[in-house]
Amino acid sequence: MNRSIFKRLKITFLSAVVMLSASCAMTTEEYNAAVVETLVNAQGNIVATGYAVISVQPHDNPAQQRLLSIRASKLDAYRSLMEQVYGQYLDVNTTVGQLVLESDTFRARVQGVIYGAYLVSITPVGDDTYEVTMSLDRGIVSDLRTLYLEQMTSHSGA
Repeated sequence: MNRSIFKRLKITFLSAVVMLSASCAMTTEEYNAAVVETLVNAQGNIVATGYAVISVQPHDNPAQQRLLSIRASKLDAYRSLMEQVYGQYLDVNTTVGQLVLESDTFRARVQGVIYGAYLVSITPVGDDTYEVTMSLDRGIVSDLRTLYLEQMTSHSGA
């Protein structure tokens, strides 16, 4: 699947998710602009946001729980950056018996290296969540993809 089709599918999927949660007063153009804005900033860099809940962090000290939540939300943002750079590997199994769906399982995995990402913001959301936003320069994204494709080519030829 070429990159432009994948990008259109991703934007369509994100559009559907946002549209389901957005108000009906928003026009399609406004909605599409909002979706694209959340993935790419004004300089063309990839932007990703991660979230983590404070109260579930494994520590008795509230200050330490907050720090752990910030760390977890930063890792979630890195995961989101990796998904945007490398895509996701999906493993799907569907079992049908007597024309009836018996089971349907999905497993998703993302793997890669991210370097050069910078922290845009750390924001408390509500009373029990942190949001971390990170950005990755489009030049670095291009380098990462090139390195990844070279690595995949060298492994397949060995």
